[in-house]
Amino acid sequence: MRYLHIENARVIDPASGIDGVMDVFVAGGTIRALGRRPDAGEIEESIDASGLWLLPGLIDLGGHLPEPGFSQKGTMASETRAACAGGFTHICSLPDTKPVADTSAVIKLIQEKANKAGHARVMPLGAMTQGLAGEQLASMVTLYEAGAVALSNVREPIRDSYVLRRLMEYAATYDIPLFLTANDVALAAGGCMHEGEVATRMGLAGIPETAETIALAQILLLAEQTGVRAHISQISCGRSIRMIMDAKKRGLRISADTPLANLLFTHAQVTGYNSLYNVQPPLRSEDDRQALIAAVEAGELAISSNHRPHEIAAKKAPFSDAEAGMSQYDAFLPLAMTLVQKGELTTAALLKALTQIPAGVLGMQQTLREGQAFNAVLFDPVPEKTISARDLCSRGHNHPALGKVLTGQVQRVFIDGEQIC
Repeated sequence: MRYLHIENARVIDPASGIDGVMDVFVAGGTIRALGRRPDAGEIEESIDASGLWLLPGLIDLGGHLPEPGFSQKGTMASETRAACAGGFTHICSLPDTKPVADTSAVIKLIQEKANKAGHARVMPLGAMTQGLAGEQLASMVTLYEAGAVALSNVREPIRDSYVLRRLMEYAATYDIPLFLTANDVALAAGGCMHEGEVATRMGLAGIPETAETIALAQILLLAEQTGVRAHISQISCGRSIRMIMDAKKRGLRISADTPLANLLFTHAQVTGYNSLYNVQPPLRSEDDRQALIAAVEAGELAISSNHRPHEIAAKKAPFSDAEAGMSQYDAFLPLAMTLVQKGELTTAALLKALTQIPAGVLGMQQTLREGQAFNAVLFDPVPEKTISARDLCSRGHNHPALGKVLTGQVQRVFIDGEQIC
């Protein structure tokens, strides 16, 4: 047997609790030996990883990929390459493509394009309703069997609670996970940022926290009634966390994530009408941000990218008219590590929220244990780099780190033992 030998890496694996300097031996796409030399075989390639961290590959529970349908914003190749550059090995693609991912043909097309690109593995989310219109149920079992790992309606509204109940009942019958977004569109209508003193001062229409919490209460009550496996995508409010924790204590099969942007920024960033910070869910108050960080540190929340690349024109409009979203994949891990560098999160909690918790939501194994697939990232925590537009793999330059100095750099990414970048 011929091995890839990674020497002297600091192996950090939240799922197994490993954190120490050791050698790793990989063959046939799997980890054959960890912290010891195999009994037989020869070394095909050695990597001196002294001073580097070896981490499980990051898993994203929700990113907007522009293909098919929005090639002006990026391609499957550009965005999955950007994801690898940010430390991701697996990403869930949201179904708001054109055409919508509500048929097995579109699911297979996404998989084919991703496989051809050859970068991060794409796990499609299928549409819960036909055309994401929130009225007619999509062929949920067909989508699941075609390769959709879960179903979502993104942030598009479900027509009424009766339709939502039927969606949950159908999904529960076949144990299909649903990725649900808590957003009362009537309360959020016309809003473009968090409802608060900043929105009032700037004369912008706000989105109240109750737009999220009222919708979340409906989701949790129906999830309790139906027994569905539900993941709450992109929560932004401190009160939402308390509601989800209470639901978990009652035995509901509930998990949740929050976008990285909501951990890094608040509505104060909107001052100056900078449309970069026009995102959905909106950036909330500092109290909400601190509550989200505390939940991540406690191991209760996953972190998602909510990656949404845009062409320059889409963000050049006045704040309320600009298209919502941030490009996040490039430099994602160094950007997330700023929370550790500021002392707001521990390294272990951050990595758990980006690897172990998302893997559990998807029923995957993403761990650096012997016998497991080698999906991993070599990360150098030391170098500093000013992020410029020419460094980005994504076509979307609506990136929050442009012009800023970040510490740390992804050196190599491995998927099933193969070095991807």
